[in-house]
Amino acid sequence: MINNGSKTILPFKPPVYIVVAGNIGAGKTTLAEKIADYFQFNAFYESTIHNPYLEDFYRDMNRWSFNLQIYFMTQRFIEQRKIINCERPCVQDRSIYEDVEVFAYILNKQGYLSNDDYNTYRQLFYEIADYLRKPDLIIYLRASVWTLISRIRKRGRDFEQKITSEYLFELHDAYERWIASLRNEFKVLTIDADQLDLDKRPELIYDVYARVQEQIDLYEKS
Repeated sequence: MINNGSKTILPFKPPVYIVVAGNIGAGKTTLAEKIADYFQFNAFYESTIHNPYLEDFYRDMNRWSFNLQIYFMTQRFIEQRKIINCERPCVQDRSIYEDVEVFAYILNKQGYLSNDDYNTYRQLFYEIADYLRKPDLIIYLRASVWTLISRIRKRGRDFEQKITSEYLFELHDAYERWIASLRNEFKVLTIDADQLDLDKRPELIYDVYARVQEQIDLYEKS
């Protein structure tokens, strides 16, 4: 790896790096697991079980928003370092970009994250981002809020039961805004997560595999 000023330049073409992005309950972890298993990729998952701030955050968002965002940034930066050095293709459950462009954005918009904290967080993120490897493909799971609520209730995490539909609507709009802004910078594959009910129709995953394989082939040929 070569560092040229503030940019990291890889002296060879690395194995493909894919991110699965989407709202809470969209099915990111399930899809990342299936892609990792089918394509034999290294997988990097978002940790919720051992997050020391998550329950406190949902109980008092004003108090814990900044702590939570810094925790997520730290954990994902650790993951990013592993991805940069990984010699195998990788798939990641949620990216560091979503933290700043979706979650921190909404927390600031709703008044839970002060302008000073938000600006400090964004400044830190953009300093870090210059040293990170950008994903070669972002798979965006687009889901309606009603689908998200159904799946959140089904998986039954206690701390998630306090998530409101209003919050999910705001996150949805922020995701749509973020994805639209990426079109000229990242390769984005959008999947209708409302229709991707793998519990009832597991065969649907093979169409997803085919679409992902097409993007992998394009990356390897480029």
